Amino acid sequence: MAVLLHRWGVFAVRRCRTVLTVWLFVVAATAVLGITFAGSFDSRSDIPGSAAQSALEKMDHHFGASDRQSAEIVFEAPSGTSFEDPGNAAALKRTLSAAATVPGVTSVSDPMRSQTVTPDGKTAVARVEFSVAKDQDVAEDDLNALKDTAAGSRAAGVEVLFGGDAYKESSPPVGPMEGVGVLVALAVLAITFGSMLSAGMPLLTALISVVASMTGLMGLSAVLSVSDKAPTLAIMLGLAVGIDYALFIVSRHRAELVQGRSVQDAVAHATATAGSAVAFAGMTVIIALAGLTVAGVPVLTSMGLSAAAAVAVAVVMSLGLLPSLLALAGERLRPEPGSRGAVRMRDAADPTGKPSMGARWVAAVVRRPWRALITVTLALAALGMPATQLQLALSDDGSEPTSTAVRQTYDKIGDAFGPGANGPLVVLVTDAPPGALKTAGQQVARNLAGVQGIARVSPVDYSGDGAAARIQVTPDTGPRDPQTSELVTALQDRVSPLAEQSGSSIAVTGRTAVSIEVSDKLSGALLPFALVVVGLSLLLLMAAFRSIAIPVKATFGFLLSVGVSFGAIVAVFQWGWLAGTLGVPSTGPVASFVPIIVMAVLFGLAMDYEVFLVSAIREEYVRTRRPHTSVIGGARHAGRVVTAAALIMVAVFASFLFSHDPAIMPIALALAVGVLVDAFAVRLTLVPAVLSLLGHGAWRLPRFLDKWLPDLDVEGARLEDKEAGRADSPATEPAPVTYLPAPK
Repeated sequence: MAVLLHRWGVFAVRRCRTVLTVWLFVVAATAVLGITFAGSFDSRSDIPGSAAQSALEKMDHHFGASDRQSAEIVFEAPSGTSFEDPGNAAALKRTLSAAATVPGVTSVSDPMRSQTVTPDGKTAVARVEFSVAKDQDVAEDDLNALKDTAAGSRAAGVEVLFGGDAYKESSPPVGPMEGVGVLVALAVLAITFGSMLSAGMPLLTALISVVASMTGLMGLSAVLSVSDKAPTLAIMLGLAVGIDYALFIVSRHRAELVQGRSVQDAVAHATATAGSAVAFAGMTVIIALAGLTVAGVPVLTSMGLSAAAAVAVAVVMSLGLLPSLLALAGERLRPEPGSRGAVRMRDAADPTGKPSMGARWVAAVVRRPWRALITVTLALAALGMPATQLQLALSDDGSEPTSTAVRQTYDKIGDAFGPGANGPLVVLVTDAPPGALKTAGQQVARNLAGVQGIARVSPVDYSGDGAAARIQVTPDTGPRDPQTSELVTALQDRVSPLAEQSGSSIAVTGRTAVSIEVSDKLSGALLPFALVVVGLSLLLLMAAFRSIAIPVKATFGFLLSVGVSFGAIVAVFQWGWLAGTLGVPSTGPVASFVPIIVMAVLFGLAMDYEVFLVSAIREEYVRTRRPHTSVIGGARHAGRVVTAAALIMVAVFASFLFSHDPAIMPIALALAVGVLVDAFAVRLTLVPAVLSLLGHGAWRLPRFLDKWLPDLDVEGARLEDKEAGRADSPATEPAPVTYLPAPK
């Protein structure tokens, strides 16, 4: 790989303007096509073909289902009165009549007829349906006009709230707070390089890659189902890894310039060496994210593949576009002799030079490896203990910020009708023998009365075609409560023998049942996916570093990082620690797709730092064959860059935490905490400690595995051998090295 990338680096320098023009044309064409043919993102989170989803589709077939946007109007009578009072009833009817005349409204339900009035008559709920399809937004003027119809009711003292799907606020994938993360990344880059031009290179390539991946997703959404949660995740990962991957290459390029190489040689060597590590690291992230497809949940598949595509674009831009940008910058990227950047790089290459803070830390760890290993392991294990209390569910309107109309109506309905009113279940009876449907429906209704956890059972409702019956069940608990999931299981156990007795098909369905089914599927996929990720990490790292100890140690460290990140999720989003400070809209079970996504992403990022740090250590070991000094020497080379990369990722992920998107916030927090722990506690502490204790044994691989595993040549050893062979050959004169002065 290194030899191939070296050739590409040379070509990219010699044809830098042509390469740059081609890449910019490709990005521009992708952006134009993506925006021109952009589709809409999918908000569904079901599993086609699952039991509850299949039953729901049957119910929609027999009873009819609306594919239009809808809203809810919640009326609350003044204190001490009810809607049985003539004045309140008249005010409510006037509002409903006015709502029916709003442009775009096709129907308005009457709470009295639909029996959506509380027993005390104090609260009533009406449903409004629009002519707009569910995957489109209702015009803001129409929503405001609907709100204006409540003026008469409010004048009579009736409190009126508007909510439902039509009033859900759609937010862009990025906002101002994400821009703060980019500025922090720029500051870290400027401090690391001591040059704004060098700092701007990684940021520029990352932003170009994000534009290309996002506009590509927009275009693909016209022909494929892309989850509405996918763009934010793709931007977050694409931006973070895009900056980091380019950072590694630019850092190596400047180090080569300090050693006196020409611009062409420096670009080619940086692309070959750091580029090989970038390609390997990016491959691990892509494979891990693509592996999310094995869960069989469309929303997770969409998020995984979208994020994997964003990472792939970031890798391609770092390897394809960045070398040409470095060539165009030319001598301006060469640190001036005596400058802080030049001194740092020479110190990193010279064992007698002043070590960086990271190198001093690693040296202290190597002096007391057992103390560092035991202390950090126990500390991380303690921080990960809350992860044992992790609860999962799919998010609903109760996860929205309390300031939104959707959340306010959700809470009002829950307070008035009980928490279960926001997530009713349905028992559907179909395929009954001729003339037996009514008997089967009544029998089901009688048997449901004795099930614990049910607040109300509605009368049996029969379809117009006489082929189906349904009974609505209101649980005692809300949709995200674990007891509701237990109730679904109890109902399934209760109706199963009834189906056999009546010869009909009886299923528990409804949106809440579908969500619980998806949540259970995701929870069940977590352990198998973890085993796949662990096995993958062992194989990839064995192939990369020709060692057994390195992969085992890396996997152990990865699991510690995941445990701490899950513990942070539980502490903040379930227990409420710092929830107010961070702006968490609500506490409770975490969205079911969060743990498996966090595990996939952290795996890839952990392997990134493992590759960049351990490859530098192995390079020193191959050169010196001194295990302890090679650990410190590798840290001198890679410690500062790994530290900067980790700080950039933490800043980017933390900025997305303040987006207040209930689906993205736990992921952002877990990744920020996970990267922080993995980079500093695991890679810069546990890794040096373990390598120091293992000594030469860290770099041993059984002979049969050495033959079987491919040699990925992450450090670019073949390139060095090739150059050395060329230099020693009597038939070929050594290639001259051009030393160019830095510009004044």
